[in-house]
Amino acid sequence: MTLAPAWRRALPPLLILLTWVLFWYRDTFVAMVTIWARSDTFTHGFIVPPISLWLIWRQRAVLAEMAPRPCWAMALLLPLLGLGWLLGELAAINALTQFAATLSLIAVVVMICGWAVSRRIAFPLAFLLLAVPFGDFMMPTLMDWTAKFTVLGLRLTGIPVYQEGLQFVIPSGSWSVVQACSGVRYLIASLTVGVLFAYLNYHSLKRRLIFVAVSLAVPIVANWMRAYIIVMLGHVSGNKLATGVDHLIYGWLFFGVVIMLMFVIGARWAETDPPATMSTAPVSLTAKGGALWPATLLAALLAALPPLAETLIERSESTVPPMLLISPNEAAAGWTMQNDLPTDWRPAFQNPSAEMQAAWGKNGQIVGVYIGYYRHQNYERKLVSSENMLVRYQDRAWAQVASGRTEADFLMPAQSLRRAELRGAGVDASNDIHRLVAWQTYWVAGRLTTSEAVAKALTAVSRLFGQGDDGAVVVLYAPLTTGGEKALRDFARDNGALIAATLQHTREIR
Repeated sequence: MTLAPAWRRALPPLLILLTWVLFWYRDTFVAMVTIWARSDTFTHGFIVPPISLWLIWRQRAVLAEMAPRPCWAMALLLPLLGLGWLLGELAAINALTQFAATLSLIAVVVMICGWAVSRRIAFPLAFLLLAVPFGDFMMPTLMDWTAKFTVLGLRLTGIPVYQEGLQFVIPSGSWSVVQACSGVRYLIASLTVGVLFAYLNYHSLKRRLIFVAVSLAVPIVANWMRAYIIVMLGHVSGNKLATGVDHLIYGWLFFGVVIMLMFVIGARWAETDPPATMSTAPVSLTAKGGALWPATLLAALLAALPPLAETLIERSESTVPPMLLISPNEAAAGWTMQNDLPTDWRPAFQNPSAEMQAAWGKNGQIVGVYIGYYRHQNYERKLVSSENMLVRYQDRAWAQVASGRTEADFLMPAQSLRRAELRGAGVDASNDIHRLVAWQTYWVAGRLTTSEAVAKALTAVSRLFGQGDDGAVVVLYAPLTTGGEKALRDFARDNGALIAATLQHTREIR
């Protein structure tokens, strides 16, 4: 098949610009591939680009009859997407940088090929976005839903259940909803295949949207049923079935059967292919080669500006390790530093640049303080991360059994703080149960916030204006006994200013 002159002029700048974007955002695309390789949840990313190329190749005959008409207004989108990428880099937000980089590739295609051609391949281009590893943020919610449905199903079955958070106990044993039980893998896999199935089998927008909605709902409900069935299998078999590796095997088999049935049913309403329509756009309306290359060079310059800006910001920032220290004699209102911590519990915040854990006491009450301080953050060391939490899901010694909000006078009246209740198994012979109440907040650029999104935004803006990326998590905790919550409230009111001053002093020494 001979290429039309318009395509012979358009393909070289298209390939050059795509290669240019891949080069400047190479670290972002390498990070995507790394996540595909290490995470079972996002392994499908390896097949998304080949599928997109195949979907475009299927339409090669129609595309050959169309004339690419460059849309240079799309060049202005490149710096906007680059700004989104830059903010994502400054705040170490994987999803934002990866979506921005992928959208930049799509914007290059639209810019060179024009709207008519791009509309023809709109789905293959949009399908590339499913290669971005995205969706882990849903895991805590999905785990909570799974625990609630499983407990509800057990109670409706007549089995007594005692539940605390994601852990529950039935007469035959104890169970816990962990990350693998969230169903996020099933959900993302079903969405990816469901979107492709809807595109290939339906042509009306209504049917496509309905099937995509079904492909989202079915894996969630199927995962609830899977969890309930696994617990029931363990219960009726005396915990001989569905408690080891076969737990996951049964889960994937059940999910596979459910998804197969969904596609079989969906195929009953498949629509036949409509007759292909050829474009009658004259080739002569395509941009001339003389105008094409200068515009391509301008687009290349605009695409390179954000990575260059990120390099300059990175070089201007301090890499001096922070020194975090509160003097034992600085606490106010009669609080004195204690030799021993209230418990052996420690918040699971990874790779802080500096950290401190100590305890203060007053009138028989003890309050523990943990501060994790972060500077020169990157994707391996960052304040806000899905890996940073009070208690890891797989922690065998401690579990978070409740969460919510509380109000306290911490630096300012009625400051909102995250509140969590923790339960830990004792090490003594009586298997005593220790309970803690913990308050948590983030400190970024001199401001307190409990919002992870706000903390990320403050970090990005602070770096953008040359003020560094220093931030910290502050956790106050005490035994959940009579007076424990009051001790936290009193300590926050009396010593919140001391903690803030310590953090600000640490930030200024760079």
